[in-house]
Amino acid sequence: MGGSTASRPVEMAMPRRTTDCNELARELASLPDLATETLRARWQDLYGREVPAHLSRPLLLRSIAQRLQEQACGSLKPAVRRLLDQELAGSNKPAAAPAPSYKPGTRLLRQWRGETHEVILLADGVQYRGERLRSLSEAARRITGARWSGPRFFGLKATETSDAT
Repeated sequence: MGGSTASRPVEMAMPRRTTDCNELARELASLPDLATETLRARWQDLYGREVPAHLSRPLLLRSIAQRLQEQACGSLKPAVRRLLDQELAGSNKPAAAPAPSYKPGTRLLRQWRGETHEVILLADGVQYRGERLRSLSEAARRITGARWSGPRFFGLKATETSDAT
């Protein structure tokens, strides 16, 4: 790289100054006083698309406030963004929660028929009673003698409830 090159300023997200936070607070406080049509226009400006027909006034207010805060203070985590996008799209199906991650060395305890069983998570399986197994399900099978979902057996996955009676 020969010669002098002028460096361009790097755009960075800077923390808002107190006056900017005060301006944001004033704008958020004034939202409930706006007419619904004004809110719909503001929503369209912020999101760049038509307001969904099913969007109620309270949800319209919350989504505008969220976007203003996001612009001022930073973005949401991707999992939260997916959940909100799904809500705005009117989907009845809940978004899948991100799978929790457990670090190697985590100890799981499970009481089964009066006996406490301990499983240690490894990077590539689990350890149960000094023996390396391929999965939590294999450990659950050894403990119960039946085929179980290992994550469900050890309480890492919620049980599904059936709507059918």
